[in-house]
Formats: sequence, C-alpha cells, structure tokens
Amino acid sequence: MAEKSTVIAVQKALESAKKRNFVETVELAINLRDIDLSLPKNRIQEDIVLPKGRGKAIKVTVIGGGELALKAKNVADLVIGPDELGTIADNKKQAKKIANDTDYFIAEAPLMAQVGKRLGTVLGPRGKMPKPIAPGADPAAMIDNLRKSVTVRSKDHKTFHVPVGTVNMSAEDIADNIDVVMSRVIGHLEKGKHNLDSAYIKTTMGASERLM
Repeated sequence: MAEKSTVIAVQKALESAKKRNFVETVELAINLRDIDLSLPKNRIQEDIVLPKGRGKAIKVTVIGGGELALKAKNVADLVIGPDELGTIADNKKQAKKIANDTDYFIAEAPLMAQVGKRLGTVLGPRGKMPKPIAPGADPAAMIDNLRKSVTVRSKDHKTFHVPVGTVNMSAEDIADNIDVVMSRVIGHLEKGKHNLDSAYIKTTMGASERLM
C-alpha cells in the first residue's frame, strides 16, 4: 500500500486538474543529483509493470510469421509478417506512423537482426526496439504485461518523466503505481535514495505537486 503522503499529493494533482475534452495522463517527474549520466552504466532503461495498470489502451505490434502470427492475431493490435517488413521500411511515412501509433513491439527472435536493420532508424530513437519472442510462442501473456507497463528512460538527462496512470484512476491506484516505479528507479541508482533530488506528480496540463 502506498504512503499516505503520496496519495494526498496525487489527490491534490487530480483535484486541481481542469476538465478537458480528453483523458489526461498522470506523470511522475523524477530529478536526480550527484550522478554522471554521460556514463552508460548510470543510465536507466527498464520496462516496469504497473500493479494498477496504465488506465488507458496500450497498443502492441507483433512482428513474425507462421504460428506466432496466428496466435497474435486476436491479441495484438497489429501483426506484421516477415514479407511486409521491407515494404514498410521502404515507406518512411508508414514506418513512422506505425512507430508512433505503437507503444511496444514484439518480434520473433530470428527476425530481430532484420528488424534492426530495416526499422532500427525509426524505432531506435523512439526507444521502441522490439522485445524478442521465441518462434511459435503464445504472445498473450507478454502482450498483457506490456499493456500494463511503462518504459523508464533517463538517457543522459537528470530529469525524466514516467506515465503512472490517467485522471480517471483513483489516487490510491496511481500512488501504488508510483511506489513501484520509485522503488525500481532507486534500485538502479548507485547511491540509492541519495541520488534523488526531488519528485513531482502532475496531469498532462495541470500543476505539479511535490512528492519529495
């Protein structure tokens, strides 16, 4: 269960958010200190499964053929066959649209090198290179986890943002998600909590509330 102070901060952020004609995302902003992020070993990049989910639809694309494609047909948002890779890669506009519309990609393991070669320039900068899956495997469980996941990427910036829910979720559920993200981030830091400068919670267009 999340700390009461976290729940209160989230509640304040939700209450101060104005009504919008779209469902706002709730974001966690984390500021680090005393850490050199120019060193790759200090950077954070991890997919974290949120216990209360994202509060919104997350799109997953599967790249593969044969049995994997058949199993993915009813659970993935889009299935791209091996023979379609070249066509999509040659059409930069289509490739970018698919990359922007998809939150996570899964690719049949033997196709990973080909995907990297053909679509790496589009997926890499967006942090969306595919997760490998064995040929013929059932992707249902993996897709289910990804739909509840967020990707934490610090890159070389000491401030980074992580979506932890939406405004139509309860403050308690969002706070539970925050606790998991903070715990995992702290676990990556060389000095643990001592590398945390501050953390804030806010809706997409709302004011920030300080968590720490």
